[in-house]
Amino acid sequence: MPTQTEISPVTGHYVTIEVEGARYRVFYLENGTGQPLVCQHTAGCHNHQWMGLLEDPEFTRDYRIIAYDLARHGKSDPPMNTEWWKEEYRLTADHYVAFIVAFCDALGLEEPIFMGSSFGGNVALQLALRHPDRFRAVIPVEAADHSPGFFLDWWQHPHANAAQVCASGVWDLMAPQSPEHDRWRTWFYYSQGSEAFRGDLYFYSVDHDLRGRCGEIDTSRCPVVMLTGAYDYLTPPEAGRRTAEQIPGAEFIEMTEIGHFPMSENYPRFAGYLRQALDLVARRTGMAEASAPRPRSPGAQVRRR
Repeated sequence: MPTQTEISPVTGHYVTIEVEGARYRVFYLENGTGQPLVCQHTAGCHNHQWMGLLEDPEFTRDYRIIAYDLARHGKSDPPMNTEWWKEEYRLTADHYVAFIVAFCDALGLEEPIFMGSSFGGNVALQLALRHPDRFRAVIPVEAADHSPGFFLDWWQHPHANAAQVCASGVWDLMAPQSPEHDRWRTWFYYSQGSEAFRGDLYFYSVDHDLRGRCGEIDTSRCPVVMLTGAYDYLTPPEAGRRTAEQIPGAEFIEMTEIGHFPMSENYPRFAGYLRQALDLVARRTGMAEASAPRPRSPGAQVRRR
């Protein structure tokens, strides 16, 4: 007998935006209705990392999940009207923030919640600092005030296979408890593209530096809930906790048995922690909670200031 065809409810679209004089066609996936939740992938990757969330009816019932590809990643090309190939790509905090705000403006999103992981988590902190009235809240995942040491000169050396370096480099950032299939899928995402990875790491390790400035983030205007996996050695729990402690009113949740790519390496476990984060946001912002409270995931630690 033929198997039943399954068509995903997730849809893909392009939107054209202008950032600092350059025009970009940005690809994004979306599903769900309600409060917009905008999701940023990790450095050198693309929005497929968020497919578990995009197809999860527990969240799409109450949230409009939007996961975009940053320019030069996935299905979003480099700028349309510049000779971009003549300059080395180095992502800066100014450009990254402007890109995200322009994308949200183009979609007409009112007070979206922004969630990003790794370099996406770091830019979430930048957004909370620079645009506290543009976002209802931010959820920095695997983020810290500063993450030095990963903008490496040998990344594009002719003797290095950048695709293999990218893919292999993520393997030990995942928790051994994460399902093998999902770890290999995350590995595969990173084997597909590497040209943008080093330029992303310029933001991650060089241009992003909020040391001494986290106290300027006003969580009464833009609540901050930070999530960090116990197996993440790039931004370990102590780095996330230290950062949250510098932000008055911030929340910190340590995620056990999960690593640097929680949304793709072990989505079911990540979903429990994300529910906690969104319920905290709902209480802080006066939103009606999306659903009845759920039991806290085993081992979760919530720190309040």
